[in-house]
Amino acid sequence: MYIVIEGQDGTGKDTQAKLLAEYLQAQGKKVVYYSESGTGSKDKFIQKIAELNYGSKQDIDHRTRVLLYIVNRYEQWRKLAEPVLNEGGVVITARNWFSTLIYEGYAAGVSRSLITKVHKAVMPERYFKPDKIVFMTLNEKDQAERLGIQTGANWDRKGEVWKSQGNEFQRKINPAYLKVAKDFDIPVMDAKGSIEEVHERLKKLFNL
Repeated sequence: MYIVIEGQDGTGKDTQAKLLAEYLQAQGKKVVYYSESGTGSKDKFIQKIAELNYGSKQDIDHRTRVLLYIVNRYEQWRKLAEPVLNEGGVVITARNWFSTLIYEGYAAGVSRSLITKVHKAVMPERYFKPDKIVFMTLNEKDQAERLGIQTGANWDRKGEVWKSQGNEFQRKINPAYLKVAKDFDIPVMDAKGSIEEVHERLKKLFNL
């Protein structure tokens, strides 16, 4: 089973992916979860690509970022997801190619058809057919509060390229997620509430 947890910055995708993995592992299932960003990877190559993409330096062209994201996306799929899926296990990812479509396409202005074509050319067909997927959303006020915490002085995510963007940028992202969810018939779930409350809503949505 292949599960994707997507959504705006600050919605708790990584936290919920981890909790869901632990929940399924407790049932005896073989589970692997990871973030497509690569920021939490132990793989040195993937770490290096993530550093290029998420560092605070802003002189990388957005089309170059698209290509860098695909490198990490494909490598993690090949190394982590495919082996587990082939054995009948569960793969849970925080983010998917929709992140690149929205951030680099809708927000940064890269051709959305180009982003789609490049992904279709590189990623295998199974990648585009998750068994369960959700877009997590937050209202502007709650999102701003969470991003303020995540990028605070005591957090190592302060310099991440997207999390450090202002409210004007986030205002482009939020409606884009809703549009893409509608275009691809993807369920949307409110991420407001405690970690435990969101976890319970997610399990109910996925019938787990």
